[in-house]
Amino acid sequence: MGNVISHSFFTEFDIDLFKGGKHFRLYNKLGSHITEVDGQKGVYFAVWAPSAKSVSVIGDFNNWKEGEHQLNVRWDSSGIWEGFIPNLGKGEHYKYKITSNNNSIKTEKADPFARLCEQPPKTASIVWDAPYNWKDTNWMNTRENHNGLDKPYSVYEVHLASWKKKNGWESLSYLEYADELVSYVKEMGFTHVEFMPVMEYPYDPSWGYQLTGYFAPTSRFGKPEEFKHLVDRFHQEGIGVILDWVPSHFPEDAHGLGFFDGSHLYEHPDRRKGYHPDWKSLIFNYGRNEVRAFLISNAIFWLEQFHVDGLRVDAVASMLYLDYSREDGEWEPNMYGNNENLEALSFLRELNTEIYASFTGVQTIAEESTAFNGVSKPVHFGGLGFGMKWMMGWMHDTLEYFKKEPIHRSHHQGDISFSLTYAFTENFMLPFSHDEVVYGKKSLVYRMPGDEWQRFANLRLLYGYMFTHPGTNLLFMGGEFGQTSEWNFQESLEWHLLDYDFHKGVQAVIKDLNKLYKQEPALFEKQFSPDGFEWIEWNDHANSVLTYIRKGNDAKNDLIIACNFTPIERKNYRVGVPKSKDLKLVFNSDDKKYAGRGTAKKQVTVQKIKAHGREQSIQLNLPPLGVVIYK
Repeated sequence: MGNVISHSFFTEFDIDLFKGGKHFRLYNKLGSHITEVDGQKGVYFAVWAPSAKSVSVIGDFNNWKEGEHQLNVRWDSSGIWEGFIPNLGKGEHYKYKITSNNNSIKTEKADPFARLCEQPPKTASIVWDAPYNWKDTNWMNTRENHNGLDKPYSVYEVHLASWKKKNGWESLSYLEYADELVSYVKEMGFTHVEFMPVMEYPYDPSWGYQLTGYFAPTSRFGKPEEFKHLVDRFHQEGIGVILDWVPSHFPEDAHGLGFFDGSHLYEHPDRRKGYHPDWKSLIFNYGRNEVRAFLISNAIFWLEQFHVDGLRVDAVASMLYLDYSREDGEWEPNMYGNNENLEALSFLRELNTEIYASFTGVQTIAEESTAFNGVSKPVHFGGLGFGMKWMMGWMHDTLEYFKKEPIHRSHHQGDISFSLTYAFTENFMLPFSHDEVVYGKKSLVYRMPGDEWQRFANLRLLYGYMFTHPGTNLLFMGGEFGQTSEWNFQESLEWHLLDYDFHKGVQAVIKDLNKLYKQEPALFEKQFSPDGFEWIEWNDHANSVLTYIRKGNDAKNDLIIACNFTPIERKNYRVGVPKSKDLKLVFNSDDKKYAGRGTAKKQVTVQKIKAHGREQSIQLNLPPLGVVIYK
């Protein structure tokens, strides 16, 4: 038998925390760790496999033979197998060969805590440490000033494999992104970047949402320390980094977490709670203490080790409900007879409580599509404790409205104004994400009606409406310059479109809206409060016009916004205003620099003429399919 020295990173306190589901730094204990024992350098291995009869470490160093390096099971019924193998080091490829108590089933598993994985389709784990000299001290010390709920929060969503290709087919590396992507996001004025999952995943068409390496940035683009460098570069430019995080399901790949030790270790044993019909994947057992500790440790890992500023939690709705995507008879009610997954609710509350207690200046953001109450309310007020929630209803209603021919929009005025009836029930982020430009839905610009001029005018109007609607916002890559094709995860964005004025115009609109959002306190100081918004007129369906006020802490910063959802210019359109001071134009989506026509008054004089229940009013020239903002 190979030389395995008995050694442990665990104290009894660690084990008590682990069994109780309260150990949230498990990555410091489980997995492979380069260390020294009695003067010998080597690697300590630890893996949780309570249903195993034996566990061997197999790898290049023993020709992948079982039994050469057998780990020892701990005496404390924790189910942890561990041991130290001398003369191993960084870069060793390995897996765990697990023989189960369950009919002696043998499996070869990747290390759930591996810091680096082989590049798919290969599946071995790699012994790795990723020391890195961070240069983002200034950002980390002040990021709550950038990341607070009363700060501008404009997110650029990126799929790393397809943002840009070199040689026509090859993805950029983390180091190349640290130059090209960072400078682009800064130039565009976004406050944050959000990466679709970067944790290791075996199957490219899953876009990263079927994870197998929860503690390893995908090796497709480089090493973990190179990903740290990418985050660091964003921070040095004052840009926050959000990661997509997927605790809702995981794939059944043979080397992954499924049936890990010959038992349902990570997944719920009842298929009604443990299998996802939509994604053909497994669901975590949120009621099992050790699984909760695994997941919360994983969230903490990215925040602590990679300095990320937020986690966007994927598919929260699928976690909340026992009957999600299930027919009658395919699910079982909880102890109270309803459809809420009490174990998942408890897990999410504990996750958010721990994250906000451990880190200042971070946010968790829920992708949650239902009317579940209190997603972004603090846990101590009975909420789930997320910082923000995606406003899926707004997104669906808005895109439905915009795809209608303008002549029909007068009959659907309520669709575009309805979101304000519930806009302040949660801390909402307005998302136009990757999901809206795939599977035959068309690109955003090609969902707009009319000729080419009208399509692009509609798109500029859509973005102006989005940025002036209460809440934060998110835009998927390509949307910022009016990409015409649907997103294809295998291909680069259509950067050549920026040779054309209409596309350059959309890009300039996004730049200017990001700048305006950061400059105007009325757009962010009260973005989650009803005090930050006031209708002037929401019911002018005859003209398909919306007028409203955005407010900050100081009334002198108030903004008057008017949206004209038809291609007819509305000359001398009267709008009641709260104050008698003259107004100046600060944004016009129809400006000539955006490939528009430039029809809007630069200055407006307030007249003592009553309108909209106010003592004074102004007259505006509302551009066709345009939004104007006055201050």
